[in-house]
Amino acid sequence: MAKSGFRSAPLWARISAIAGCTLMVLSGGSLITGQALLSKYTGEITNDSLLEAGAAKASTKKEIKGPLTLLLVGIDPRKPTTPPLSDSIVVAHIPADMSTAYLFSIPRDLYVDIPADEKAGVRAHQGKINSAMALGSQVDGKIDVVNGFQLLSKTVRNVTGIKEFDGAAIINFGGFKKIVEALGGVSMVIDMDVVSEHLTPEGKQRPRLARCPARGNPPKCDHPYTGPQKSYKKSKKAVRLEPWEALDYVRQRYGKNMTDYDRQRHQQQFIKAMAKEAMSKDVITDVGKLTKILNAAGESLTFAGGGNSPIDWAIALKGLNVDDMTTVKLPGGGLYGPGDRYLGEQFTGEEAGEFFTAVAEDRVAPYLLANPRLVNADS
Repeated sequence: MAKSGFRSAPLWARISAIAGCTLMVLSGGSLITGQALLSKYTGEITNDSLLEAGAAKASTKKEIKGPLTLLLVGIDPRKPTTPPLSDSIVVAHIPADMSTAYLFSIPRDLYVDIPADEKAGVRAHQGKINSAMALGSQVDGKIDVVNGFQLLSKTVRNVTGIKEFDGAAIINFGGFKKIVEALGGVSMVIDMDVVSEHLTPEGKQRPRLARCPARGNPPKCDHPYTGPQKSYKKSKKAVRLEPWEALDYVRQRYGKNMTDYDRQRHQQQFIKAMAKEAMSKDVITDVGKLTKILNAAGESLTFAGGGNSPIDWAIALKGLNVDDMTTVKLPGGGLYGPGDRYLGEQFTGEEAGEFFTAVAEDRVAPYLLANPRLVNADS
């Protein structure tokens, strides 16, 4: 695959706006530069407190040396008093040579063992993994996102066998929107026909059904909207998506022959598309656009890097080639209990366990070479 011609530019300046999945920035931000995101919930936050459960601590600065594993989480809180659900969970694995990255998603509805958390009063139990962060964030009648993230981190590590995360990031939907707008949109291959649950063809919010009001005590409405819908047609070549279109596209998980696994794949593809956009000549040579992107990331992103500064991460990851970034699909399906009650999702077959072992042993490339069906087509 062709290499990018702009890899000599500072990494922080080039890819500070890489976000995905739901999504995240894959490199150089710090908890301080992104502190505004969590200050609404917790007030003052110490640098790298996100990593105190399951990753390098700021008190013992860790060398940025591959292999590296980062936990990237997207949240969509309606207000600061709402416990945040981790709507998107993406893990980025960077091999020892730090030349590329492998992205894989943890289904938000994956049915898992959630560990106990004394601080939040959470007992060990089974449930959907996206609830771990919300449960862990409820401390003494207040919302403590850091503690919630730590419980989520522990839960993900138990599922994957990853011993610790070298970096961690959180971004909310509002902040993500600012970053995409600063980029001016992205170019993506649309790999399937998708119809928007939320927006009209003009990008406006679809009206709600009268029986499904937004406030009060409405009945449960799986599909509360009505009227014309924005559609995205399958394409063989990359198409240019406006910021609002890109954000809408990666949120969708309803529709004909569509599941949350499709949304996970689109989020991963979007991370890669944003990485390419952030590394493009149009961005790195445009001071005004670059400043907008940096400001949006600084206001919206929370990143903890094991006690290392953004400059440290920029230097360490200067050789990372986004063109070679690979997105991975792990097979899964519904899990049902007594009476066919839906419990959540589960990984199916042996591939997920084998892949997690390959991540731990830093042999992802040869494993995927032997199991190409796990590689998303865009890679």
